[in-house]
Amino acid sequence: MQPEEIEELITDLHDDWDAVNDHHLKRSFDLADFEEALALTNDIGEIAEAEGHHPNIELTWGEVTVTIYTHKIDGLHKADFVLAAKIDELVEKDY
Repeated sequence: MQPEEIEELITDLHDDWDAVNDHHLKRSFDLADFEEALALTNDIGEIAEAEGHHPNIELTWGEVTVTIYTHKIDGLHKADFVLAAKIDELVEKDY
């Protein structure tokens, strides 16, 4: 994707998403404790399985960091923004 496309699409996502080097999307979520962080990780995993698009998820005590890009093209694709938007919906509704 061109930087202009990335800049346009990222405006539809939560402000905490960052398009790192125009290569991948990254967002961290602060949570109350490990149990809540694990629950979010599992919920994101369910979305990823349903979409057939799997982000990198880092789980630590009270924090989950999600990195999304399309491995096949080693960069961003519109599908990455769709997955990020679905994660935003999940977090807004349940966390």
